[in-house]
Amino acid sequence: MGEPVIADTKPAVLELEPGSYMWCKCGQSKSQPWCDGSHKGTEFSPVEVTITEARRYAMCCCKHSGNGAFCDGAHKTCSPSS
Repeated sequence: MGEPVIADTKPAVLELEPGSYMWCKCGQSKSQPWCDGSHKGTEFSPVEVTITEARRYAMCCCKHSGNGAFCDGAHKTCSPSS
């Protein structure tokens, strides 16, 4: 699998309500961190994230987190894609 686009080198910190969300895995979405369908025609697919507790979450935007859609600090070693 190819490398995703690094959408940002910091997480999107959001107050989320319980529900299902589609996290962008390709990094091309203009609605980061959520999927807007920009992955069509690529090898990437969005990842469904289920939130069970209303609170603040740090969502990965560098697309290199070892914790899936949730930030683990991997952005500290990423360079923005051109």
